[in-house]
Amino acid sequence: MKLGIVGLPNVGKSTLFNSITKAGAECANYPFCTIEPNVGIVAVPDARLDKLAQIYKPQKVTHAVIEFVDIAGLVKGASKGEGLGNKFLSHIRETDAICEVVRCFEDANVVHVDGNINPIRDIETINLELIFADIETVNKRLEKAKKNLKADKKYQEEIDLLEKILKCLEEGKSARTLSFNEDEENLVKDMFLLTTKPILYIANVSEKQLETIENDENVNKVKEYAKMEKAEVVPLCVKIEEELSGLDDEDKKEMLQMYGLEESGLDKVIKKSYDLLGLMSFLTAGEPEVRAWTIKKGTKAPKAAGKIHSDIERGFIKAEIVSYDDLIKEGSMNAAREKGLVRSEGKDYVMQDGDIVLFKFNV
Repeated sequence: MKLGIVGLPNVGKSTLFNSITKAGAECANYPFCTIEPNVGIVAVPDARLDKLAQIYKPQKVTHAVIEFVDIAGLVKGASKGEGLGNKFLSHIRETDAICEVVRCFEDANVVHVDGNINPIRDIETINLELIFADIETVNKRLEKAKKNLKADKKYQEEIDLLEKILKCLEEGKSARTLSFNEDEENLVKDMFLLTTKPILYIANVSEKQLETIENDENVNKVKEYAKMEKAEVVPLCVKIEEELSGLDDEDKKEMLQMYGLEESGLDKVIKKSYDLLGLMSFLTAGEPEVRAWTIKKGTKAPKAAGKIHSDIERGFIKAEIVSYDDLIKEGSMNAAREKGLVRSEGKDYVMQDGDIVLFKFNV
């Protein structure tokens, strides 16, 4: 799964990307420093794997991962090709969700592309460009559907949906603010609209703002805007996150305590991003490896088995499952089995986050 980190130039995108992935993407105080998108794979923090590793002493521990893409800064007119607009939009189209970095801090040494700090204006600059691009897409699709209607009346349903989306977009609202039934959802997926992609707003604040973050005017404005978009906000100080990313675990813990933080903002972003994409993890545990496997919420057992190997899905017989909490409480799979806590589930079982699984199969 791929998340695009977007924002206006100089809002902290590349610094955030560096902190998340430690990939060393170029980062400088001038627009369009990022031209080709930098890509980094990052582990999803999961304390459950550490606990299981203590029990099983495995040779290897493997976390679930997400791919982050650092995309070029956007300016007004991107939908018409201004700046690096065409590249920006095509790179977003290839992602599954959007992390939009919004500048909420004042710093005379860091140039703002529009001259002053105004987070809602910045958000709307980007969102309007995505809306304009979607209006163009919807109009082209509508024109085609109306032509096809003459030969086949089934296109009326698509026309009705397109007109509903177009009305929303022309009112300056993202298509994600609409509700769709199951049939409409399938049609919408096929349109690859930019404004239906899930979005997470990252409010980049200063160290001082962190101290009174609940009352910060700029951050609260972003939160209000996000509510309308059915989106969430993670406030963080990218500068601090960059420092934290270079520390070992002990020093990192000490620095977090110094700032009164329970976890880093980056860990929150990664976890929220995983959730944003509708993902969860089931776990496998043994001496060779303790591992988290990424699946969509609502996935049934055979499909989950296919994540490990297609043969396991093809020859699926059953899944022996114990919940993470029950295994930790009992201390081992055998102890959990003796207590009757290990369940045998069939093909219709819907996997739950944190299920520890042993698949039985025959091919």
